[in-house]
Amino acid sequence: MIVFDILSVFPEMFQSTLGSSLIKKSIDKGLVEVNLHNIRDYTRDKHRTTDDTPYGGGGGMVMKVEPVAHTLKAIAPAGDEKKCVILLSPQGEPFEQKIAEELSHYSRIVLICGHYEGIDERVREHLVDREISIGDYVLSGGELPAMIVVDAVSRLVPGFVGNSDSVLYDSFSTGFLEGPHYTKPREYEGWKVPDVLLSGHQKKIDEWRHRESLRRTLKRRPDMLRQVDLTEEDKRVLEELRAEDPGCV
Repeated sequence: MIVFDILSVFPEMFQSTLGSSLIKKSIDKGLVEVNLHNIRDYTRDKHRTTDDTPYGGGGGMVMKVEPVAHTLKAIAPAGDEKKCVILLSPQGEPFEQKIAEELSHYSRIVLICGHYEGIDERVREHLVDREISIGDYVLSGGELPAMIVVDAVSRLVPGFVGNSDSVLYDSFSTGFLEGPHYTKPREYEGWKVPDVLLSGHQKKIDEWRHRESLRRTLKRRPDMLRQVDLTEEDKRVLEELRAEDPGCV
């Protein structure tokens, strides 16, 4: 089981995500627990202030350090070795499948959702274990990235996905993009399912799927091929695929 604690000034944004699909089922089963914490509830002034103007001038407002620190102290006592505190930020390390796998080994993950122009630097320096970004673009806040992290990590909890094999062969889990999938009907408007998938010959099916996975990775994300240990068979297949399509790198 993994417990997610999400710190946000807009916790209501999570209701739809947490109340539907596999996330809701995993929560109902007790596989995942998600606690939403409104940072405003941990302010100590009558206006429940969570942001202020930046020192040195500049546009926008900056999230204050005190409310975030007070929230963390209340919900995540120090000394929990299986806890990871994460700030969602465009300046963080790019979120990838390998990071989701790393995080899945924690029993508790705390996600801090920044907002406004930015967050007081002392949060970064003293209160978090790592920063994560979901891409090279800027959003209004960290709520959407937090939802993505929760979903990606939760998928790795045993029992979250009905067929555990599907997680093993997800894109990026193997180092390659996942190949094509087909289901009924066998033919639609002349578009047919590949014969090998109907053959019942599992070894040939597995070989075809791996080949198509290599083909898709070569065409769409050739950079990934430089980051995995290719077998001699993989190298042979890739040479064949490059010969079939000279446009591939």
